[in-house]
Amino acid sequence: MTPDMILTNACILTMDPSHPRAEAVALGQGHILAIGQRHEIEGLARSHTEVVDCGGATVLPGFFESHLHLVLGGAELAHLQLTHVEGAAPLARAFHDFAKRNPDHPLLMAQGGHYAMLDHPMTRHDLDAIIADRPIAIGAHDHHTVWANTAALKAAGILEGATMPHGHEVVMGADGLATGELREFEAFAPVIALGGEARLNLGIATGEEPSPWPDDAAQAIDRAKVANGLAHAARHGITSMVNMDGNRYTLELLRGLQAEGKLTARVKVPFHFKPHMDLSALDRADAMTRDFDDDWLCSGFVKLFMDGVIDSGTAFRLDDYPGQPGHRSEPLFPGPRFNQIATEIDRRGLQIAVHAIGDGAVRTTIDGYEAAQKANGPRDSRHRIEHIELIDPADIPRLATLGITASLQPPHAPGAMDFGLYPTVDTFGAHRMKDAYLCRTLAEAGAPLAFASDWPVTDISVLRGIQAALVRPVYDGAEDQRVPLMQVLHAYTAGGAWAAHRDHVTGTLRPGLAADIVVLSGDIETTAQDMIADMHVALTICGGRVTYRNAPGS
Repeated sequence: MTPDMILTNACILTMDPSHPRAEAVALGQGHILAIGQRHEIEGLARSHTEVVDCGGATVLPGFFESHLHLVLGGAELAHLQLTHVEGAAPLARAFHDFAKRNPDHPLLMAQGGHYAMLDHPMTRHDLDAIIADRPIAIGAHDHHTVWANTAALKAAGILEGATMPHGHEVVMGADGLATGELREFEAFAPVIALGGEARLNLGIATGEEPSPWPDDAAQAIDRAKVANGLAHAARHGITSMVNMDGNRYTLELLRGLQAEGKLTARVKVPFHFKPHMDLSALDRADAMTRDFDDDWLCSGFVKLFMDGVIDSGTAFRLDDYPGQPGHRSEPLFPGPRFNQIATEIDRRGLQIAVHAIGDGAVRTTIDGYEAAQKANGPRDSRHRIEHIELIDPADIPRLATLGITASLQPPHAPGAMDFGLYPTVDTFGAHRMKDAYLCRTLAEAGAPLAFASDWPVTDISVLRGIQAALVRPVYDGAEDQRVPLMQVLHAYTAGGAWAAHRDHVTGTLRPGLAADIVVLSGDIETTAQDMIADMHVALTICGGRVTYRNAPGS
């Protein structure tokens, strides 16, 4: 087989320990044909072969994004972005400009707000002062809280409150009306629905499917939003991803893009198990696993939320929140219940991924994985915990003992990228920062690492994420949690593929595996660590197909 493309004059980091470095790689029929020295590989070129001189730049396996929300992120590209907007006056200007540009939007939705962007807790009255005659809302950067104005609350039918599942809350004021703060997905789902995105939020909000099933026209609208998300990911060198919310509808949208030749990344999608479900709901997970099982689209795992987030006080802790005696929050799945669920999922041969932020949630999850292993026996499960923002020291070695993957997001650490140190440090408690965001400690304790952005919670840029992992601050009284470069790159490539059971397809550059490759703008090993975010992706290749090529001046 002759190559379709050769990348040469490159610093290739293969992530294959048996052949860690190379100068050139030949691609053909969607796979890697050969990899080695320039003279070996360039000699394979034929008249039809495209030969790309990489100019000494770093070439890596395509980035494996281990935790993002593709469909939500694709839709949110059209929303108002508030990252770095601070204070009432700049917020008002941003909304007024957005409103003028979008006079027909039924909901003016913003993203990237944070809990201290005003000098007091935000309410509907603050948003009414900006725009009162149209529904407007702000999603918190962590996507676990939305603030809405009175018009939005009224249009959504929740101004006077609403009964919510455990862990989801329409916060009420002393006047008997909603304050405008909506905590967790089902509480703000009625507001999101005003903007026509209810179908796309079902996977993460309820775990259910659209009813009635969307017609072709509606699916085409939704596929376009997914395609926008895929294009955004390709621009940043991403060739594989674990979409951490979803349902069968998500997979059907992706399958539609696949049929159109527009699927530009490999996507794994979970069945989302919610507290209201009984174990028979896992039959749906089995069906998704059976019906979607190729090198591009797959399921095979179940996602659960064990708690919320620290900033809103919904993360489940082992100790009290500072200044809130007795408040530790609660797990969405009490320990005995989760043990039962985890054991059944594991018995079915499915992987488990659990969102666990607080140390109480992390321990409950580990206990459940241990219960499953005792009941079913050990296997190559690769169960994982998402985030692990706070962990009790006693639980650190248990991850390696049980083979649990630490699925972490370097951009989340306060001060590492876009999230400030405060008020997060105060909400954790300064005395607990020694137990927070322990990337290096977990790795040194033997836990497999998989890195990601959690986009759209943070910027999808892998290069910014790499820099965040390398140069994040050392917190007072805490150990240095910066991770060495090669370990960071592994966690964004081979580590992610392994954690997702996709290492037989992608994640390393070796003959026979998929031609999933990212070419950077320079040599990442010689670039100053605090300048890596200024690099860019020059070329993204997925399955041998160029999905993004940086044009001069772009």
